[in-house]
Amino acid sequence: MKRSFISYCLLFLALGLNYSSAQNSEADSFYNEGNKLLKAGNFKDAITLYDKALNIKKDYRIYYQKGVAYKRANELDSAKVALDECIKLKPDFEGSYNALGSIYYSMGNFESAVANYEKVVQMSKDTSVISTAKFNLSRAYTMLGDAASKSNKTKAVEYFQKAVENDNYDKAYLLLAKLYSESKEFDKTIAAAENALKYKANISEGGPYYYLGLAYKSKGDLIKAKEMFSLAKNDEAYKKAAEYELSLLK
Repeated sequence: MKRSFISYCLLFLALGLNYSSAQNSEADSFYNEGNKLLKAGNFKDAITLYDKALNIKKDYRIYYQKGVAYKRANELDSAKVALDECIKLKPDFEGSYNALGSIYYSMGNFESAVANYEKVVQMSKDTSVISTAKFNLSRAYTMLGDAASKSNKTKAVEYFQKAVENDNYDKAYLLLAKLYSESKEFDKTIAAAENALKYKANISEGGPYYYLGLAYKSKGDLIKAKEMFSLAKNDEAYKKAAEYELSLLK
């Protein structure tokens, strides 16, 4: 099954926060009812119940669920405040860092997203949680690389390399192929473009084939270059560029 970034960001049930708590109290009742409303998609009323629970007792789980509710209501600043309170009460709870990573990613603060996902990787002993954090890290590093590529290509390459170290993300490989091509590192271009094709899930094939064509052309393998450009021209996004390169090889 193809993994979605969003589906792995805030899965409160998967992190062991259930509808039963240790004590039978009014606060627990508000908490459990809030969870039911959160599951049903009634975020506003869930938050109201979490606040009632917090007025009785301060518990990291309540702050966490409140943060989840705010995140799902797309109130990101409020979600961050709730999760910061969760961390103050229980700094070793990995779920809060995973959720904060998601919030920072949604805010476009990819450096902070990376910092929080890295904490999850360092803290967790659950292989599935670590895998998810690395999946998300790869996307955040790719966003950082894409931004850096406009002004600092060396830094961009570092970010893309970190992206693929965490997960075989096809887009990161494609952007690496582009940068390597621009810096005339053609063996690295070929390796990155081949990996983009190998792990293709989000991109079309035209980009990798186009950069393979450029690399083979520069290496003097014109037969291979023509083959790659011919494949690239089947992609509308690269059709004109590939046809132009083919016209130069006639």
